[in-house]
Amino acid sequence: MPNDVSPTARALRALEILRTRPATTADELAVRLGVTERAARRYVGILREAGIPVESSRGPHGGYRLGRGTRLPPVHFTQAEALGLVMAALSGRPAVTDADDLVGTALGKVVKALPESVGRQAALLREYASAAPDPYAAHPDPAVTSSLVEAVAHRRRVLLTYRSEAGREWEEQADPWSLVVRHGRWYLLCHSHRADAVRTYRVDRVCRVGTTGHGFEPPVAFDPVTVLEENLGSGWQFATRVVFDAPPAEVAPWIRPPMGRLEPLGDGCVLVGSTRNPDMYAQEWLARVPFAFRVEGGAELRAAAADLAARFTAAVTDRPPPGSPPRAG
Repeated sequence: MPNDVSPTARALRALEILRTRPATTADELAVRLGVTERAARRYVGILREAGIPVESSRGPHGGYRLGRGTRLPPVHFTQAEALGLVMAALSGRPAVTDADDLVGTALGKVVKALPESVGRQAALLREYASAAPDPYAAHPDPAVTSSLVEAVAHRRRVLLTYRSEAGREWEEQADPWSLVVRHGRWYLLCHSHRADAVRTYRVDRVCRVGTTGHGFEPPVAFDPVTVLEENLGSGWQFATRVVFDAPPAEVAPWIRPPMGRLEPLGDGCVLVGSTRNPDMYAQEWLARVPFAFRVEGGAELRAAAADLAARFTAAVTDRPPPGSPPRAG
């Protein structure tokens, strides 16, 4: 933490640490604040002088904790923070400017509660900025999301009712490892006891969440985003296999994790995966890779790539594509 941070600011940071991590020792508090243990104790003293009850206890489970009924000071925003909040809301949820949008209503209350000198620019930004809707974004039910967050935090197995894209519903028990927001969509990364495998479920398709009496332990030191993206590229209907003439180190930056797993193959590499949409795989993903490649499998992806190649070839020749009506004479 920079040296020009005021003692009051560090004391408020200490307050936030104690609020979220009860039984924090002076040594742990010092590490989190980036100060000496003696300084950490001084900031606790500043909090006590301000009338905030900070209790301390000894023993293996001892440390500082806030007393019962502690009322935290009001939240203060700088103008930059207020603008950043509105910009983030607009970026993630274009409908936030609508009067009947849940996030828009909450954001409006925050902006109105800001001092005039801070909130003026945030209010103008919210009123006059526009955001195009993301066709791929999906907003889950806040109550469902809250139940899943609670289960993730307390490592409790849940009973899910899930509806697939085709409209089929089923119930299953799952160990919720993490929630991941990716490209405007919320995903639940979990271990499905029905499939006895890792699964990623769209949270907006979760109809109901019930708790069970079972706990679980998530994988040790796993990266939720990496595991999610790797899982999104496996288990789909159509297998894919694409061979590149370039080495893996050159191809890897162009490969999105949902495309599959990239492995060395001779002087080049091979991309093995699966997809539910071969046309999208060929048109939006493979077409962007600036290296020579061969689609060796499966049949659906080969057909999609051949169709794309025929359309591009027709676009730069005078011959009409196969199956097109003859030109008028």
